[in-house]
Parts: sequence; structure tokens; C-alpha cells
Amino acid sequence: MMELLSFYNVENLFLPDPPPRHKLDPTNSGLRNWDERKYKNKLFKIANVFQMMKEENEVLPFIIGLSEVSGRKVLEDLVKLPPFNSEYGIVHYNSRDERKVDVALLYNKKKVEVVDSEAITFFFEIENKNTEYYDTTRDVLYSKLKYEEEIIHVFIAHLPSKREKDINKPKRIFILNEIQRRILDIVNDGGNVILCGDFNENPDDENLEKILYDDSHEKVLRNPFRQLFSTGNYSTFHYKSGLLFDQIILSKSFFKEDNILSFQRAVIFRPEKISSRDKRFEGRPFRTYSGTRYLGGYSDHFPVFVTLSKV
Repeated sequence: MMELLSFYNVENLFLPDPPPRHKLDPTNSGLRNWDERKYKNKLFKIANVFQMMKEENEVLPFIIGLSEVSGRKVLEDLVKLPPFNSEYGIVHYNSRDERKVDVALLYNKKKVEVVDSEAITFFFEIENKNTEYYDTTRDVLYSKLKYEEEIIHVFIAHLPSKREKDINKPKRIFILNEIQRRILDIVNDGGNVILCGDFNENPDDENLEKILYDDSHEKVLRNPFRQLFSTGNYSTFHYKSGLLFDQIILSKSFFKEDNILSFQRAVIFRPEKISSRDKRFEGRPFRTYSGTRYLGGYSDHFPVFVTLSKV
């Protein structure tokens, strides 16, 4: 038997904007003309990605990490659709992100029980001569799950972006250090850990290499997406650069044959249907928006997943 574990940055999944009272009023989503029709089309397309994943692998992911979702209602609307059919539960917390986008976990209620969960929130002090204030970012979502009789600890992250000459790099380092501290406490106690997300860094970046090791420089985590990136496989693009920001990192326990779930392969899921229709951008994701122009696609990221064999 096989199980799938997936992560997908779904690109700005917001509820429809109410009609503005004035032409220049800002919208909740920040998107241009984001209405009910576009929202429902987006929901259908995201659900359809997982339908295609199920058809190709004969099973739906039992755990799904999502990023760029805004609020619980969009998740409730999503899991009502096929192939989820209200059989998937939701773990979600509203973060203090300035764009109001969060990470979330969907799980198969027939296979998984949520034992505990927590939003790990980060505050960053901003130096200013006149006043003190804090900057915030997206939470990291922690969930303690029970799969059959085994406990699995899942962290889902969407780290600060590489913008304005990467001013957010210190924030990413700080967040990864905190995640690493928590993960080491778990793996040192023999626990199963999954760390997935949009890290805004490639697998070979120093920060993501460092998190794989403990204080004694012993490797405690493995990143199967490192090999995919080294052979030119990408989940998103920035101008001409291919990037693999979307990754699933696993504790060493998943690479043992006697573990309840053991790693088989890592995949960037990129069927033709969710790829760009424009020949200039062949092989890239078919995105919902390009700037302010509505394209009607799925997301500006491809989803990723790992397959796990069940003992």
C-alpha cells in the first residue's frame, strides 16, 4: 500500500471581494476584479489538481500542506468539492501576515487524527528613532498527528520572500533556527517529522542545508528535493530563473524499511493541464494572475508530493 503527502502553494486563494464603494478603494485580496465567478473557478481548479493526482497515483494525499490561503472559509469551500467530498479535516490559524495569507493542513479524517496543533508566531522588532514597533510574517503551522498507532509531527512553513535585495533573509534564518530547535527535540526522542512548505530558498541554499543537521553535525533530516533541483527540476519561476522553493523534508525515520511509512520518491507534479498555455512560458505553471492581468489558471507554483510505502 502507498500513501501520498503533498504541499501546494495555491497563489492567493481569497474569498471574492465585495463591490467597492469607490473606484479607488483597496480590495481585501489585492487582486483586480476578484469576483465570485473567478473564486469558484479557482476552487474548482485547485480541487481538480488533487483529482488528477489521485487518478495518476490511485490514492489522494492523506496529508496536504497549503500556503497562500486567506482564512478558514476558503478551505471549507475547497474540501466540499470532489475529490475531497467533505472527508478531509482542516487545521488552520489566522496569522498576522500583512497580506492576510496563511498556511494550512488538510487531512483525511478516516486515516488521521489531530492530537494537537499550534500556530508558531514570529515578531521582528523594527528599529526606528521615534518609536518601537514590530513586523510580523506568516505563522509556521505545527500539527501532531496520529496515523494508525504512529505519531507524526508536521511543520508547514511559508517563509518570507526574497524581495528588495533579500532584506528578509535574517527573518528566514531566525525562523528556520526556531523550527530546527523544535525538530531536534522531537527527533532526539525518536519521533517522525515532516517539514514542508514554500521556503523561498532552493534546496542547496545554506539555510536549508544547515537545518538537516544537529549540533553534532549528524544528519537528522533528509531533503529528497535536493536531487530533483540538481537535475534542473523546478516548481516555480522568477523571470528566467527556475526555482524549487516548494519542498518536503523528512526525518531519517522515514528512510527505514521497518518504519510504518517509508520514503519511495519525490515528485514535482506538473501535468500539461496545469502548465502554461503560452509557448513563451512552456513548462511553467499556468498561473491565476500575471501582475494585474487575469489568466484563469491554477497557481504560479506546481504542487509537490512524496510517495510513502506502508508497512
